[in-house]
Amino acid sequence: MSEGEKRSDAGKLEFSLDVPFPSSRQAAIALRSLSPDKEPRKCGVNKNLSVSGAMMSARWSADEARILRVSVNSFLDHLKLVLETMEMFGPPVPL
Repeated sequence: MSEGEKRSDAGKLEFSLDVPFPSSRQAAIALRSLSPDKEPRKCGVNKNLSVSGAMMSARWSADEARILRVSVNSFLDHLKLVLETMEMFGPPVPL
């Protein structure tokens, strides 16, 4: 995984995380599993998830470091659960 944090020109904090998967299908499954978790309104953080091939990317921007940290930590907890589930049940069967 690679990650980076920076402050944008608008004064918002930004964080990015790229997660490689063994296959594009597993990356797409992870994206669909994690996408329903929208950030609450008025929380001052924006999260964007995308997949390109076997790489899932997550990008955040937030007004405050604390809010950014909580959002990223929550995402990582959910990502860990998705990865453990994929490992437990093995690779998905092709359609």
